[in-house]
Amino acid sequence: MALLDCGFKPIGVRIDSGDLSYLSKQLYKMFCLVADKFEVQEFKELTIVASNDINEDTIIALKEQGHKINCYGIGTHLVTCQRQPALGCVYKLVEVDKNPTIKLSLEVSKVTIPGRKVVYRLYGEEGQALVDLMQLSGEDAPKENERVLCRHPFEESKRAYVTPAKVELLLKVVWKDGSRTETVRKDLQTTRQVVKESLASIRSDIKRYLNPTPYKVSVSETLYNHMHNLWLANAPIGELR
Repeated sequence: MALLDCGFKPIGVRIDSGDLSYLSKQLYKMFCLVADKFEVQEFKELTIVASNDINEDTIIALKEQGHKINCYGIGTHLVTCQRQPALGCVYKLVEVDKNPTIKLSLEVSKVTIPGRKVVYRLYGEEGQALVDLMQLSGEDAPKENERVLCRHPFEESKRAYVTPAKVELLLKVVWKDGSRTETVRKDLQTTRQVVKESLASIRSDIKRYLNPTPYKVSVSETLYNHMHNLWLANAPIGELR
């Protein structure tokens, strides 16, 4: 309505997560209410675009649910070979002027982990990687042979104490203030050897092709509390009548 008042013509909305069928029907219902109440019938013709890794199975399932989507945004499954799938990465801000930021979503896996962080890989006595641990940048680094609490970012009951035999810093600054911070260049053979050693440190059940065990990435107790406090402070509170 504000766009119309300013002389612009609204085109529609895009749904990129959540229950696409349910949300599309709720959106269409809302558009119809607005159209009838304010006598702007073009609101019933607004486009509802759906995306989020849509493939033919998703489209068939949506059709069976009687959705109100009239446009699909199909990218990954259209332009990539799924036997060699794309790595879906999106840049999200986690801090602005030293203030932590968080993205909220109905899908918990899409909620971002706020604040500037460092990442460590913790190894067991046999040299195998146990878990990657994310911490806030101001926290003390985990130490070898000292127990540290590792928490699942989103599930409160999933946590474990880890006593690492070796700690490796994974996140390193290589570019700062317009200049490289590391000038050492490794030749191809050295790089290949590093990759082979890294793969050898990962358990075989994690690397297997069929039903691999998910590799664990955890957060520290401080980061867990920091994240969930910010999440609760910014998440909208529902109201039922």
